[in-house]
Amino acid sequence: MSYQEEQDTLFEQFEEIIKRDDKIEIRDFLNDQNISDVAALLGEYPEYESQIIAGMAIHRASKVFKILDLSAQKRIIKELPSFKTAELLNELPADDRTDFLEELPKEVLRDLIKLIDPEERKITLSLLGYPEDSVGRLMTPDYVYVYQHNTVDEVFTTIRRVAKSSETVDVIYVINEKGELVDDIRIRDVILAAPDKRMDELIDSRVIALNVNDDQEHASQVFKMNNRVALPVTDDNNILLGIVTIDDMLWVANEEFSEDMQKMGGTEALDEPYLDMPLFKLFRKRVGWLIVLFLGEMLTATAMGYFEDEIAKAVVLALFVPLIISSGGNSGSQASTLIIQAMAVGEISIADWWRVMRREISSGILLGTVLGIIGFIRVAVWHAIVPAVYGEHWMMIGFTVGLSLIGVVLWGTLSGSMLPMLLKKLGADPAVSSAPFVATLVDVTGLVIYFSVAYLFLEGLLL
Repeated sequence: MSYQEEQDTLFEQFEEIIKRDDKIEIRDFLNDQNISDVAALLGEYPEYESQIIAGMAIHRASKVFKILDLSAQKRIIKELPSFKTAELLNELPADDRTDFLEELPKEVLRDLIKLIDPEERKITLSLLGYPEDSVGRLMTPDYVYVYQHNTVDEVFTTIRRVAKSSETVDVIYVINEKGELVDDIRIRDVILAAPDKRMDELIDSRVIALNVNDDQEHASQVFKMNNRVALPVTDDNNILLGIVTIDDMLWVANEEFSEDMQKMGGTEALDEPYLDMPLFKLFRKRVGWLIVLFLGEMLTATAMGYFEDEIAKAVVLALFVPLIISSGGNSGSQASTLIIQAMAVGEISIADWWRVMRREISSGILLGTVLGIIGFIRVAVWHAIVPAVYGEHWMMIGFTVGLSLIGVVLWGTLSGSMLPMLLKKLGADPAVSSAPFVATLVDVTGLVIYFSVAYLFLEGLLL
């Protein structure tokens, strides 16, 4: 049976059960399904969202809730009775609960905080106190830690006592009497060790930890480079505060990707799902960059006005303006997209700027030469068909177009590749050097290059 057939069967079964309105039957049915299948039901039947969540065992409901979109989470919380909301929030892992609460308006957050148990409330408020987009907002205090002097047998006793509420038991964290992180040990190494072996005999002191104030994007890179399922989080004094797990990093990577895509499209990053964002707020996110780009394009009109006399003398030059500036913009957009993506995944850094520049110079010359040859051939072919269009100086016009394309494409690739690295060096987000921004920049400079080359070849002929 295909996946789609399985989904159709699931939906049919749910429709039959929901019609009978038997709460026990509904509960048993939902508790027998995979978490992903329940999420699919919520997507297919949004009118039953709160009923589905309320009908499940609370520990399974929390697992479903944390993988839903923010808009669905908000709707469910709004519709659930207060006691059920309290159960759900208390059951959520601290990091997932914090991630949800930080997206809510302050007045809603204040009301929901009151529903959380005192101990969980203390943890949540602590996590909310860390800077936005910091590792502190992601970490969970639910983990297994032991002391250096503990034996393997004592470690297993600790695991049996606390692991049920822990985020993961794949890694055990070793601390000293001051609470400082000493090392982390994989559970496999503990299982294979003798029962009387002490932790300080198993550690290798090659621990990798995150600082609580580290940026989440930095944490994502650390996970990727070290192939970890969880990493400890410490403060500036190396006190172990919590851990961050790979599932949180996957969400971060997805959010960072979405944010970069939006910025590369020439808009501010959206902090809510597109369909849930108020129209005026969406307008404000987009209008700023549009104004900046529009003002930039006005420089193009200014440049055209500067060369007005030349265009009047050789109107034929105006025919190739869209061709020239679009080729430069396209090459710049290509380069900026490649560099931003490579920087995002850690393939290149600011220190690689010279290597990147050399590659882009070579690429720009090769790409420009190809387009230049095509441009020259286009002039030659069109002259053969309609000789009157370019007149007796068609060859000089062809050389002007061809060499201009080489120069403009070369400049576009250099601008598109270097601008993201310059912004990164200045502490800004490279993604704001988006394709539209680079294209606007290259439009203006492309005109200068084009008419400068035209002077070189056509002075005394058409100019």
